[in-house]
Amino acid sequence: MVNIRSFEFSRRELAGSMGDLGILIPFAIGYMTVCGLNPAGFLVMMGIANIATGIIYRLPMPIEPMKVLAVAAIAQHWSPSMVYASAFSMGIIWIIFAVTGIVGWLARVTPHSVIRGIQATLGILLIIEAVKMLSTGWILGIISAIIALFFRNSRQAPAAVILMALGIVIVFIKGQFITIAEPNLSLPPITGFRPGEIWQTLLLAGFAQIPLTVTNATIATSSLIRTYWPDKSVSVKRLSINQGIMNMIVPFFGGMPMCHGAGGLAGQYYFGARTGGTNIIEGIIEICLGLFMGASVAGLFSVFPMAIIGAMMLLVGVEMTKFAKDIRPLSQLIPLLTTLSVSLLTNMAYGFLAGILVSGLFDYFLKKRVADIR
Repeated sequence: MVNIRSFEFSRRELAGSMGDLGILIPFAIGYMTVCGLNPAGFLVMMGIANIATGIIYRLPMPIEPMKVLAVAAIAQHWSPSMVYASAFSMGIIWIIFAVTGIVGWLARVTPHSVIRGIQATLGILLIIEAVKMLSTGWILGIISAIIALFFRNSRQAPAAVILMALGIVIVFIKGQFITIAEPNLSLPPITGFRPGEIWQTLLLAGFAQIPLTVTNATIATSSLIRTYWPDKSVSVKRLSINQGIMNMIVPFFGGMPMCHGAGGLAGQYYFGARTGGTNIIEGIIEICLGLFMGASVAGLFSVFPMAIIGAMMLLVGVEMTKFAKDIRPLSQLIPLLTTLSVSLLTNMAYGFLAGILVSGLFDYFLKKRVADIR
């Protein structure tokens, strides 16, 4: 029996659905304008994935681009079929990881301090990206941050809704709406890829994506759900299966490689998301944009004031770093700092491995010391 409290459709949930726009918008623009992905397919598939995920989990659950693949695809000007092939290969991998128990084993052997290190890394990376966006308009960014802080907990006027409205007003005042095409029905295309592109994209970026998805989209997301909703847990196996299924479907209708993400979840929660209604609201908005604004959505995203998105990302990034405050003993603090520093200097895959190694060494020497005392 479905608990109606699992689905709230309010202004607060609407605001929460906008909490991870800073992660989505830059990659959406790149995928559409550089790689040539069909906007209708891109947004409708994302919308369907959001609605399905909200219904299944009855919790906020972000649907995001796989970042390593997105960066590689945009930087290397991948064709649409290569993007679709990379999504399909990720779908296969996450199903295998779930069925074989690999993802569960990784979650069990990952120390809490390393998870917190990954979350702190994500927070700092969000802050860095936020500062870049804020540099496009410092005054607007500061005003936006003040609005976000002041109205964060408001049910009548949620911060994210106010900020989105402010951005639209600014676009209107600048006269930039005239560059946006009129609404026109666009259906998602039937798409595909060549079998050889699966291996090609795995070599170019797919294998590098795996550690990030394991740490951020799966283990860290599951951990963050337990932090926000202690009585509602979502296993890493379920998250892995969900990521696998959606990535095996969306490539045939114009969708991109998708995953969950601790940063996106923190953003949704920060701005008010508390139930699965957030995902359903976001999904409906994305489907409507894809179906009726497909011809102009990339232009609409590109003219929206980035300083507003930057202010939202900055506050979410700061919130992410706060999770590290529950790490106290030196034996946990050192692995956290190792994970954080190595991740920032190289990438999260190396940070993840370095943190586990240092944590293992601490455990070994502590046990050895106890044995010597005895």
